[in-house]
Amino acid sequence: MAERRKEELLKKRQKLEELRRAREERKKEKPDEPADKIEEKPNSSTNKKEELQRLLLELNLPSNNKPQTPTSTKLESETPEEQPTASPIPDESTPTPSQIAPSSPSIQASRFIPNFITFEAVILDIPPKEIVHYNKEVQTKDTSFEPPPPSEDEIRSKIVKEFEEAEKQRKAYEEEQKIKAEIEKKREAKLWELSEEEKKIIFNLPEFRDFIDTSTKYVERAINENYDIMRDYREGEDVDDDEEEGPRVKYVCSYFDDRWNKNRSVTDVNWSKKNPELFIASYNKNPYAVNDPDGIVCVWSLRLLDRPEFIFHSQSDVLTTMFSEFHPSYIIGGTYSGQILVWDMRSKSLPVFKTPLGAAGHTHPVYAMQMVGTQNAHNLITASTDGLVCSWQLDMMTQPQESLELVHTDHPKTEEVSVTTFGFQKNESTAFWVGTEEGNIYQANRYAHAGGKAGINHHDTYKGHWGPVTGLHFHPLDGQVDFSDLFLTSSVDWTVKLWRAKSVSKPTAGSQSISPLYSFEGADDYIYDVKWSPTNPAVFGCVDGKGNFSLWNINTDTEVPISTTKVGDRALNKIQWDKDGKRAAIGSSDGRVHVYDVGELCNPREEEWNVMQTKISEMMDTHDANAGRYALAK
Repeated sequence: MAERRKEELLKKRQKLEELRRAREERKKEKPDEPADKIEEKPNSSTNKKEELQRLLLELNLPSNNKPQTPTSTKLESETPEEQPTASPIPDESTPTPSQIAPSSPSIQASRFIPNFITFEAVILDIPPKEIVHYNKEVQTKDTSFEPPPPSEDEIRSKIVKEFEEAEKQRKAYEEEQKIKAEIEKKREAKLWELSEEEKKIIFNLPEFRDFIDTSTKYVERAINENYDIMRDYREGEDVDDDEEEGPRVKYVCSYFDDRWNKNRSVTDVNWSKKNPELFIASYNKNPYAVNDPDGIVCVWSLRLLDRPEFIFHSQSDVLTTMFSEFHPSYIIGGTYSGQILVWDMRSKSLPVFKTPLGAAGHTHPVYAMQMVGTQNAHNLITASTDGLVCSWQLDMMTQPQESLELVHTDHPKTEEVSVTTFGFQKNESTAFWVGTEEGNIYQANRYAHAGGKAGINHHDTYKGHWGPVTGLHFHPLDGQVDFSDLFLTSSVDWTVKLWRAKSVSKPTAGSQSISPLYSFEGADDYIYDVKWSPTNPAVFGCVDGKGNFSLWNINTDTEVPISTTKVGDRALNKIQWDKDGKRAAIGSSDGRVHVYDVGELCNPREEEWNVMQTKISEMMDTHDANAGRYALAK
């Protein structure tokens, strides 16, 4: 294909040479003609035609009489092989297509119709010839001056050397790690010693104290849990085989904190109704610790034996305390100064609410208080030794909702009634009974009603004690027989007396002295408190000044208690049963709170209510007979 192309180019060159030669010959034939007249005049169209015909004949191309347009540069009879790739540079004597223009109007008006033909174009891609430039640097390589490569022995010795070096580094690293491990073991084994100043700073941090206090409580509760983790259930051992069968009073534990309870006396105890393992105790002043608060309240747990769960402070001796029945996290206390304080177990040791010190509230010691009402409508009733009874709402302690001054005109020395204790019948919120310092018991009303005025009922006086009344408690149970009108009182005259409250709806026309149904006289010292059992209708407990805890059952015996337990050598001030009636918390004058389990003694028998009713009827008959004989003798 390349040779064929060369032949075609050669032929074209020859034709161009012939054309150039012919042009030169024409110039020689007309030497006298100037150069600017070599070109044909525009109006000589005949000469142009002839010249064109002559050129076509020289090129061996067929002639065409039709006028040529500037666009018809390719001839119809020209084949792709004969078409030159490059046109020769036009000379001045050679007319261009733009110069060949017909001058006559007939030729200009005629339309040229080209005759198109198809042909196949062959495109050849001939690579250009490589041109090699001479350079001295090309003949010189970089490696011409390098040393010769190492031999096989040199390579082998080098590898051996590298292997030995790596082995040495590995052994050195292992030895270093072994030394570090030994040092770390010695450091861990050695105790970290802090300086005394550092210890003091850490111990005084509030966060550290809170953490230690909380975490140790959890551990102590788990340790004190009375559960045998090593018990084998496959052996079929009796769970209660270590306990005595039958009625008994069992000592559980004593609660005392040397830091807070030393040189203090327990003034009151009470159980939580929501959390049965919690109980509360109030304490008076420690005369030997002038920087400690005068009064404190400790919340104890049966699971935490060595210290209280919470400690609350007061600026005055706390004489009575209780858990709020409708706000389980609230703790209420009555003080010697007359203030009523409310603490919250979710906050710090200071009270969150308190009554003002002034004429708006109590100004004398508050020894008794009780919550009455329901969840949606309840009040705290408090009484002080000046005869003032106040009703409070816990969310508004700035002033009492109502105040009532208890005055008795027939009082021998003063008209004021010095209240030491009081109590409400079950499901009663208006009428209440108060025990006084002179030993009498009076019935009082919070509001005036059809049968009487508000205040002391002057017509009825419950006489029987020969000393201050220390405790008063109404029967708490609802059962087969209604005993809600029965109440017990204790006194410093060494007796516990059983009374029957007179109906409030049937007032007496004149003055009347009411005597007790029965007097229990088995004690040898002051009796400081008495409480009915919350489960057995015939059982009650009392504590005296000789440290005895006496348990009575009216159905069994009315002359002597069924059980007398020597708790300690110091006087016992208060007693309170838990919700189930199985445990009794007893407050002592040495600052200790003792817990006793009465076991089966709290469980009532089926006939307990009927037997109790019979016993009470006998007591009433005896009481009426004695009253009749006393009236006749008088």
